Amino acid sequence: MADLQPISAALEALLADVSALDAESIPLEAAGGRVLAEAVTAQLDVPPFDNSAMDGYALRSSDAGQWLPVSQRIAAGTQAKALAPGSCARIFTGGEIPPGADCVVMQERVEVDSEQALIPADIPTGDNVRRQGRDVKSGSVLLNAGELLEAAALGHLAGQGITQVSVRRRPRVALLSTGDEIVDPGTPLKPGQLYNSNQPMLKRLLENFGAEVVSTVSVPDDYAHTVTLLTAAAAESDLVVTTGGVSVGEEDHVKAALEAIGQLDMWKLAIRPGKPLALGRLPRDDGSQTRFVGLPGNPVSGFVGAWLFLRPLLGAMLGCPALKTLPTLTAHAGFATSTGPREHYMRVTLNFTPNGVTATAFDDQNSGVLSSCINADAFAVIPANSEVVEGDKISCLWLAG
Repeated sequence: MADLQPISAALEALLADVSALDAESIPLEAAGGRVLAEAVTAQLDVPPFDNSAMDGYALRSSDAGQWLPVSQRIAAGTQAKALAPGSCARIFTGGEIPPGADCVVMQERVEVDSEQALIPADIPTGDNVRRQGRDVKSGSVLLNAGELLEAAALGHLAGQGITQVSVRRRPRVALLSTGDEIVDPGTPLKPGQLYNSNQPMLKRLLENFGAEVVSTVSVPDDYAHTVTLLTAAAAESDLVVTTGGVSVGEEDHVKAALEAIGQLDMWKLAIRPGKPLALGRLPRDDGSQTRFVGLPGNPVSGFVGAWLFLRPLLGAMLGCPALKTLPTLTAHAGFATSTGPREHYMRVTLNFTPNGVTATAFDDQNSGVLSSCINADAFAVIPANSEVVEGDKISCLWLAG
């Protein structure tokens, strides 16, 4: 197996010369899960004025410890008047701190008699006051380019009154399934046939990684058809992903077709599962190239390959650092194993305890056992030619986000 390529070399080849796709402006309400194309500068302080963190009474801290007349009532969304000397203001959460007041005491600590309030002593300046600009200062960078726009980031933008946002165009992906034995669900199975589990699995992963799947195509085990369909897929997409057809069998035509019409950058990796994985490029009529990733046909190999290669490639196309790499953590092995000349990516669950993280491996790590991926939290990365005993520290790639 001396010809097997390391994962690091495959990633380097995969990401070579990849640049972020062009930008488009879309409504903020449609921007969930998209990637910001350019930095956004805050135009407003957040909060825009000093306001109360709770229901209570606003006053000068120097007036605490005595009865004070209640000179005004300040609800959220109303403008406060200057606080009369020697008085307090009834205030509600989010209400504007009146000029002259410097603290708020919660209502549970205050005794009220008619239009007066007995304020407890020793209320510190600034108590229960949310200062203007505490969260965001006008003129500061609100969000950087490459930010994945999830819930909090969308709220951050909305807090500035933003209604349109510039995001990266979604990478267009053509997803091709090869093999005469593979049929779509809903079709009666003939002897020797299997339902296509890879297509819906990979389509969902690709969409989660920020892509738009523009076509899903079944490719028969025929060289001429494979060439035709690969050419058509390249013309309509930024990335072509295939499953199966990249091994050494007589009916594996994808690799040969890729070499005939495009460019094979790398083939056969030192990885388990997923050794017969091909990386390359396909030509387009305008002289540009469409990236190509040929995943193995075994569903677990496709699942692992998608996380390790499709996610970082799409992250690079989107200019999104959060997608380009998987978060890593160190765990204690809750299993024992040994490896040969290939790096092993084991499906594990993670158990977080006060004594650290324990990674428990699924019993059956075969590349055809897709059930091992359903509840997997991470891939335990076991180096080639190594032995792990229970309790050893191992590195895990966390399948987060």
